[in-house]
Amino acid sequence: MSADLEAAAPAVVPPVGVAAPAVGAEGGAGVDVARASDRGARIAAVAIALVWHAVIGLPAVLGARSELAAPVVVGTGWLTVAVTGGYAGARLLRGHAAPVGPLLAVLLAVDVAVFAAAGQAHLFTAANWGWGTLGWFFVVVLWGRRVHWLLALLAGHALIALGALLGYGATAPADLARYAMYVYGTASLQVAVFTGAAVIATLARGRAGTAAAALAVAAERDAAERARRDRRERLALVGGAAGEVLAELADGRADPADPRVQRRCVLAAARLRRLIAESDDVPDPLLHELRAAADLAERNGLPIELVAIGTPPPLPVQVRRRLVDPPTAALAEATGWARLTVVAGPDEVAVSLVTPAVDGPPATGPPGPADDDGRVEHVHERDGEIGWTQTRWRRT
Repeated sequence: MSADLEAAAPAVVPPVGVAAPAVGAEGGAGVDVARASDRGARIAAVAIALVWHAVIGLPAVLGARSELAAPVVVGTGWLTVAVTGGYAGARLLRGHAAPVGPLLAVLLAVDVAVFAAAGQAHLFTAANWGWGTLGWFFVVVLWGRRVHWLLALLAGHALIALGALLGYGATAPADLARYAMYVYGTASLQVAVFTGAAVIATLARGRAGTAAAALAVAAERDAAERARRDRRERLALVGGAAGEVLAELADGRADPADPRVQRRCVLAAARLRRLIAESDDVPDPLLHELRAAADLAERNGLPIELVAIGTPPPLPVQVRRRLVDPPTAALAEATGWARLTVVAGPDEVAVSLVTPAVDGPPATGPPGPADDDGRVEHVHERDGEIGWTQTRWRRT
């Protein structure tokens, strides 16, 4: 039985008759609440066992020592159980597994010795402290195992007491009735505490988990609503620029052959394409959005080379927009060729675009949100016939 007890369940888990909840395990909603509830129950169980043993058992032994059949054996047994129970209680309160098999073997051996040494006169008195104390130490040692182990130990304790009755010849109906009352009165308390603690911890974890799940759903709903509102605003902004160009073309106010009108159309298409790519579920959203802009430029006949070095860290949508919009706008005006480079590290991401320089001020994307804490820098330089646009994000 010792090996089975060692493997039955991990220590410091609330005892349950069917399946003990993993109070000591990390992760999962409500675990901290369940752990706190179980710790309170453990403290109560250890305190009851030690106080009962010291306040009730010890005075009774000392008071009746001259009447006991073998007072030295009873006293030594009391001290042995005190040391064993103190060790098991300390292990339990620290959250460490105790050697269940050896501890139970010591407790059962002391149980047999005390019943034999107390004598018939003190079979049902407090001096025979095994009646009320040993069951509590069974609870302490078996804490975190399934309840049937406790029931088996209490049944063994009852059989030892019955053997003492038969050995002393105390088989009168009154003695058997007292025996039944003692067995029921002592065992019911320990079983109630053992299982009640598990039920309370399970309920606490369940209610905390339900509350955490409800809060998570509410947070996800709020985040989705904010994202939808932000995306609608961005779509209105980008769609407005595209609609303006289309309206001018439809009214004849813009010439499709005009390079400036063509660049405006390319820029509007690039922004719309980037906005669509922004919502795609991909492992690397930043590179995905840049590839979308590069793909559109390539379809419009611009030879472009995209080089990525390193893996970008997870970035908020607002930061990605600040990183991607300026290169996207510069790509719309690029002619001849382009090289788009992304250099990424855990705390910094730089997006650079090199193209032949164009006359006039550099194109810029639509204004981005102001909630990125100023972590994105935008630089545009011209060196002879080469134009260079860079956006850089640094973790603050």
